[in-house]
Amino acid sequence: MAEIPSDLDLVQRIKNGDRDAFNLLVLKYQRKVSRLVGRLVRNPDEADDVVQEAFIKAYRALPQFRGDSAFYTWLYRIAVNTAKNHLVAQGKRPISLSELTSNDAEEESFELPVVSTDNNTPEAELMSKQVADAVNRAVSALPEELRTALNLREIDGLSYEEIAEAMNCPIGTVRSRIFRAREAVAAELRPLLNLSPDRRW
Repeated sequence: MAEIPSDLDLVQRIKNGDRDAFNLLVLKYQRKVSRLVGRLVRNPDEADDVVQEAFIKAYRALPQFRGDSAFYTWLYRIAVNTAKNHLVAQGKRPISLSELTSNDAEEESFELPVVSTDNNTPEAELMSKQVADAVNRAVSALPEELRTALNLREIDGLSYEEIAEAMNCPIGTVRSRIFRAREAVAAELRPLLNLSPDRRW
């Protein structure tokens, strides 16, 4: 079985003239970048154009990529900056990192306790909505640095090292911010779900 090349291997191959290697990186990260840009640029057609532009910029900038950070962290920054530039050009207010969370993404980002064995009952549907609303409230109320760290971890799937790089802070600070953010969400959910104060997830 052939070994799957790492991002750095693919980048090196691209620098050596192998254009097909870039297609592999696009296939690997297109969905992630599309979700990220889609949360910034709400128009689907415009978002598709921004994603394509971001990958083109990344391809052109690859000679400057030294591998000091993970490839996706580097690509993430290019995509965010491309989306912000697009919004400015359209006369729209750029969205900050802390505003990237959509309701759907928030609901997907936490493993919540099962509240009913029959999820089709009106009671279960109501409870699910209440839980989602509580999560949304808790996340929205977080200070920007906690909300950003939580979004990068739970929604975009970045490692602690990548988040530290993206937020330009020590990894210990990242861990602390994510812990505090999760605790704030848990505190909002405990009364709703009748959970003990020491329950964590």
